[in-house]
Amino acid sequence: MSDEIIKEIEQLKKDKNAIILAHNYQPKEIQEIADFVGDSLELCIKASDVADSDMIIFCGVNFMAETAAIINPDKKVLLPDNRANCQMADMISLDELKAAKKEHPDCEVVLYVNSRAETKSEADIVCTSANAGKVVSSLNSDEFIFAPDHNLGVYSGKESGKTPIIVPEDGHCYVHTMFKPEDIEQARAEHPDAKIVVHPECNDDVRQLADYVESTGGMVRLAKDPEINKLIVGTEIDLATRLARENPGKEFLPLRRDAFCLTMKIITLEKVRDALKEEKYEVVVDDDIASKARIGIQRMLDLSN
Repeated sequence: MSDEIIKEIEQLKKDKNAIILAHNYQPKEIQEIADFVGDSLELCIKASDVADSDMIIFCGVNFMAETAAIINPDKKVLLPDNRANCQMADMISLDELKAAKKEHPDCEVVLYVNSRAETKSEADIVCTSANAGKVVSSLNSDEFIFAPDHNLGVYSGKESGKTPIIVPEDGHCYVHTMFKPEDIEQARAEHPDAKIVVHPECNDDVRQLADYVESTGGMVRLAKDPEINKLIVGTEIDLATRLARENPGKEFLPLRRDAFCLTMKIITLEKVRDALKEEKYEVVVDDDIASKARIGIQRMLDLSN
């Protein structure tokens, strides 16, 4: 059955001149039918370079599809399931961000890409977990407003030597805050020959115990290191799926087997096919919001390039 659906998807892609982009946390079958798989930064960069396509099928969560729509106002961007949201992205409200800007008028605003379009419209620059330290280092001020992930805000401050003002104080990713120091201690006891990498959205006490702290894109590059044959991965479980597929002969173990992002798993092959066939669910961002949000996104892309 899945083979038939994959054939349908391939034909519909040709008919609609579409490209499928998928995040590293998507299930194996979605990763395999995607034209490009990456982390948030890589997907932003790829989404800015799809001139030959008329349609983008975004296999991820809503803020990712919104970002692709902001970058590509002349493309049709589809999210195969419109329930695919990100809890963290909804933890910062537009009013809360505006209040922080009013309280700290001399601070530039760095907004994590894991945020909704309307809040991006109030940002000076956007960042991802892959480039947060670099983005913050580029700022003119020594203090900066950061939203919405507390842990990445702290991490980017340490990386840059600057002081974050984090809003909201408790913004977080429920998957990455699952990881505890005892998980690393247990992993070291059970696999003394392995290296451990964790995501910067993890709590600081977890980051300090790991061998490496990397975005998912950084983990993909780390996995290719010829010196590393066994890697314990402290992020969403399906990143290990990608690493194993791309690095045969090496071993990749999830730091926790219950580290699932539930909304990343609701996109299926059937939903991708139906999105192509029925052109649903289109992601549309208000023109005024998009034009403002595009400034911070483009500034990040220019810095990355």
